[in-house]
Amino acid sequence: MLSFNFTYKAQKILIGGVNVVTTKKIIDMKGKEPIVMITAYDYPTARIASESGVDIILVGDSLGNVVLGYDSTIPVTMEDMLLHIRAVRRGAPDAFIVGDMPFLSYEVSIEKAVENAGLMLKAGANAIKLEGGQEYEETIRRIIAAGIPVMGHLGFTPQSVNLLGGHRVQGKTQESKEKLLKDAKALESAGCFAIVLELVVESVAKEITESINIPTIGIGAGRYCDGQVLVFHDVVGLSTMNFKFAKRYANTYEIMSEAIKNYKNEVKSRTFPTQENIFE
Repeated sequence: MLSFNFTYKAQKILIGGVNVVTTKKIIDMKGKEPIVMITAYDYPTARIASESGVDIILVGDSLGNVVLGYDSTIPVTMEDMLLHIRAVRRGAPDAFIVGDMPFLSYEVSIEKAVENAGLMLKAGANAIKLEGGQEYEETIRRIIAAGIPVMGHLGFTPQSVNLLGGHRVQGKTQESKEKLLKDAKALESAGCFAIVLELVVESVAKEITESINIPTIGIGAGRYCDGQVLVFHDVVGLSTMNFKFAKRYANTYEIMSEAIKNYKNEVKSRTFPTQENIFE
């Protein structure tokens, strides 16, 4: 009965809405049309992303850094993720939404992984994303068997930052390259519909992309992936961090800062509110 409920939920979301995006459509885009994915964490960012016509919205556990102010994604909980997935779904009712499985939500047991993935679909996600390769092949198979689409994540995996020794580019050694290739093929074999490649040497990301039949979506993985993903706050310039792999398309931080300063000055000088702001 658990499997039936999750399967029904996934199908209901995938066929609903005006601009229908399904895992099949995403797979079919490989080699034909670049896939655009961006993060969103709340109602307004989700609405902007959806109205801008991106292919996929990712409710990333990067919300730990970007929204909650943590120095890593590790403190993010399932409750955090479910709260933000619900908000994003309200802001983007017709979007294809992927929810990040946070640290320790799928590593403890396969049963717990399936349960938590199901909770994400119940909250409004169309699919889930989890970090790791061959070691999670059976977990992925079981999640998919419950009717829940899975996106993989290889390369730099933020939840393993303590094992990796920081934000290190992956694929620089022959051993690392071979592991990435094996992991990518394992994720494809397990049934993933796409794989995020984060901080991977461009030539290795290209080789991975050409060696599998599902799309790769890069972030700091160069020009040859089947799509790209960036954090919303980096794209609009709301973040004060500068990353080599990201591009700032606006400077929203300065615009918002200036607006707040103008508001403060008008209140202090008693020029706000004006007559037009008063009820009589």
